Amino acid sequence: MITMQAPVLVKSATGSKLVDAAPDLWRVVGRDGRVVGHLGRVAEGSDVRYRALRYHPGRGRLIPIGEFWSADDAVQCLFSSR
Repeated sequence: MITMQAPVLVKSATGSKLVDAAPDLWRVVGRDGRVVGHLGRVAEGSDVRYRALRYHPGRGRLIPIGEFWSADDAVQCLFSSR
């Protein structure tokens, strides 16, 4: 059972939602129900960042986009550079 709570997306206007995938990892699902990518929580000491991974259907894998200080920024990046 996955027990880590998903981050709350405050400023996301994408209509996306986060679905548990693994500890510290969530699927980012768009308004249309398609998986856009994944959001991962990366902790180093007391710092927490969020890693954006875009799903590339042609390659059938996740492509790293970057690391961000907020979950909102990471998710927004998945939608803005599609």
